[in-house]
Parts: sequence; structure tokens; C-alpha cells
Amino acid sequence: MTLRYSVNLSLLYNEHPFLDRFALAARAGFRAVEFQFPYEFDLLQVKARLEDHGLALALFNLHAGDRRAGEWGSLSNPNKRDYFRWSLTNALDAARLLGCSRLNTMFGQRIAGLELETQFDCAVENLAWAAHIAEQAGVALLIEPLNATDFPEFALHSTNEALEVIRRVDHPQVRLQYDLYHAQMTEGNLINTFTRCLPLIGHIQLADVPGRHQPGTGEINYPAVLAAIGQLNYEGYIGLEYWPLGPSDASLAWLSCAERQAE
Repeated sequence: MTLRYSVNLSLLYNEHPFLDRFALAARAGFRAVEFQFPYEFDLLQVKARLEDHGLALALFNLHAGDRRAGEWGSLSNPNKRDYFRWSLTNALDAARLLGCSRLNTMFGQRIAGLELETQFDCAVENLAWAAHIAEQAGVALLIEPLNATDFPEFALHSTNEALEVIRRVDHPQVRLQYDLYHAQMTEGNLINTFTRCLPLIGHIQLADVPGRHQPGTGEINYPAVLAAIGQLNYEGYIGLEYWPLGPSDASLAWLSCAERQAE
């Protein structure tokens, strides 16, 4: 099966202003993009960039909270339930405007003095509330484990933990965001793991290990991994969420122009 790729404009082409990156992605041959946070920009301008360059929007995140204070989401924070609900509502409004059908719900950091089990219970309750609203909007809600080396204070580190949350919520709109970089850093065994998880995967992202750079710069055998994903008939996007080693266009040499243009 032909794989579809989206280029992450929060990481690639970051040598250019954000709103200029859409044209650069289209010029490189991509038909889809993703990014982390659109909220600091004029969403009508973002929509215009997508439409002007014929780009689909694969994914973006809910609000992270106070990033200067180390926050990276509020899904699992019982003290920020109202903030999470506002964040979801605001993100769904943006998703409707921008034509996006996947949102990363941002699991969040460990809360001092709080049992991790309590945070997981909070995440399940928030997702159960949010899933029905997201279903009406035609949007999938994703949870993403992050590796403990780069994100030691994050509350969700492993694929199995994420799967347990998804199974407890038990709603088709709640799915796994499987990042091959984080998974390799945490547990490895990538092909077996995403094969097992495929029915619950809503989005895949990639980068190589170490360094979180483009495929071919590290230890992951990306030709084998991507071939395996193709054989599984995965229908979602694969997001290029890496820090380019060298100029962004040069970092794309591993992916042919024909592969970039798949829809």
C-alpha cells in the first residue's frame, strides 16, 4: 500500500517564518502538513496557506498549558479539568476551520504529590467526556507516549500504558499516536509493536535515534520499518517530526518526490 506523509512545520523549515513554511512544503512535493500549535497565529491566514498550496492538515495539538512552567498538556491533570475542556473546545473549533480530523490531546506532566494512578483515571474521565463531542465533529483524539530520556517528567512513557488508557475509554474516536522515535527510545521492537497496535493507531510520526533527526542518520532501519507499515495497509498519515540535520530540503533526500506526493 502507498504510504502518505505529512511534513511537520513546527520542526522542519524552522529557518523560515511559520506562515512561509506551507509554500516550502508544497514546493518539496508534499500534499499534507502537520504542526504542533496553531494558536499564536491568525487561523484564517493558516487556512489560506493550506488552501493556496493544496495542502491537507493531518494533525495538531491541544493547548499545552504554561510551557514556561514546564507544562506539556493537561489531559491527566485533575487540577486543570476546566482548562482541558476549554482546550478541547478551542481545538475543535480550529480543527473545523482548518479541516483537520486528528488532535493530539497532550497527556501532560507528572503532578507532584499525586499518585500516577489518579492521573491516569483523570485522563480516562476526560477522554470519555471528550470522545462524544469529538465524534460529532468527526475528529479523532490521540494520546502519545513520550520517552523518559527527553521527557523525564511526562506522565505517559510506554505504548502499553497508552493502550490501557485507550481500552478503558473504549471509544472509537480515541486512538494511539505512535511516534517511532519515542518508541525506539523507550522500548524498541518497532515492527512487532505497531503490528500489534495497528487497529488502535490513529497517526504515526517518525525521526531517527539518536538525535531525533531524519531517517538514515541513526540506528532505525527505516526502509524495513516503512515497508512493514505499507504491508499492513495502514491508511493514516506518517508525520515527519524530526529536527533536520542540515537544511530542511536536503534532509528530505531519503524520501522520493513520488512518495511525498501520495494522497
